[in-house]
Amino acid sequence: MSSKRKLFEEVDSADAARPVTRPGLIDQGHGGARGAIRVWLMMLFALVFIMIAVGGLTRLTDSGLSITEWRPITGALPPMSVAEWEAEFAKYQAIDEFRIQNQWMQLDDFKVIYWWEWGHRQLGRVIGVVWALGFGWFAIRRQIPTGWTPKLLWLGALGGAQGAIGWWMVSSGVTQGEGTTDVASYRLATHLGLAFVILGFIAWYVMELGRSARDLMQARRAKEAKQWGLSTGLLHFAFLQILIGALVAGIDAGRSYTDWPLMGGQILPASAFTLEPLWRNFFESPGLVQFIHRVTGYLLAAFAVVVWLRGRKSSHANTRFAFNAVLAAMALQIVIGIATVLYGAPAHIALVHQLMAVILWVLILRARFLSGYPIATSLRGPSI
Repeated sequence: MSSKRKLFEEVDSADAARPVTRPGLIDQGHGGARGAIRVWLMMLFALVFIMIAVGGLTRLTDSGLSITEWRPITGALPPMSVAEWEAEFAKYQAIDEFRIQNQWMQLDDFKVIYWWEWGHRQLGRVIGVVWALGFGWFAIRRQIPTGWTPKLLWLGALGGAQGAIGWWMVSSGVTQGEGTTDVASYRLATHLGLAFVILGFIAWYVMELGRSARDLMQARRAKEAKQWGLSTGLLHFAFLQILIGALVAGIDAGRSYTDWPLMGGQILPASAFTLEPLWRNFFESPGLVQFIHRVTGYLLAAFAVVVWLRGRKSSHANTRFAFNAVLAAMALQIVIGIATVLYGAPAHIALVHQLMAVILWVLILRARFLSGYPIATSLRGPSI
């Protein structure tokens, strides 16, 4: 017996000395670099969300053309003296927006719209700095999981492109002698659309990092292909509606007809095709652009119901709840949209309508993600 005991003791000793295999950072789910990077991306998400809100208010207060130059570095500092303020005001007085609709403005009035645009641009700089510092920190410490460096660099590239597109948009309204008092609506749509793309990528990456790589690989085997395809279609359809909404905002079309469900007592407003050539109406006719936005909204809502009916058949509780959330958000957005029309698109309601679009966009993304990477029903499972 003593020899057997000695044998077992030696085996136990050998087992104790044997190194224990530990999962790497990429398998640690909520811990390690994945968790820290996820928190950093959530900060970026919050900043981009605020950026969209500030951008909406900048547009609604007609402040976007108050800064007539693009100075990515030196523009970070606002005017610091009376002479500098007067110089900025003089630049604004030279463009068509001031000459045509804002000649009543004094320096103090100009400062109000200037601060809105300066704050919008400054927030963009802050987002860029937060991205650069975060990426640099994780890269230097070699804490970026395998395969994630291109994704994080992609976010930085999109952010840089957004800054350039922002100036491309503003420059379309900084004119002299052309009679232009607003930015080009299609450029505004491009600018807002890219903001939603950036927000979408960040949200997707946050959802991916919320679960371990091993869990995602296993979940992918249970992918519900039909729901994935339908939710992908809904995502693209919603994005199209967002772009059309930006066209509405760009020409203040939301204030052109304030009755619903008809427009000026008609299904198709009388002013729909008054511009020449014909194609201009689809971008610049307030009646036609608002009509298209309404009809697209009806079709989007109908398709959302179809997607929801399929999503509620999912065998996974989290997925079913995600599609329920999409339908609820869609219904609320429709109500807010109708209120925006009936009240003539006042700033506070129009802003809520825009931010609700952000929430709906993210909820559709989440439903799509759970269709592709469903969470098995359990008492204790990962959350997103």
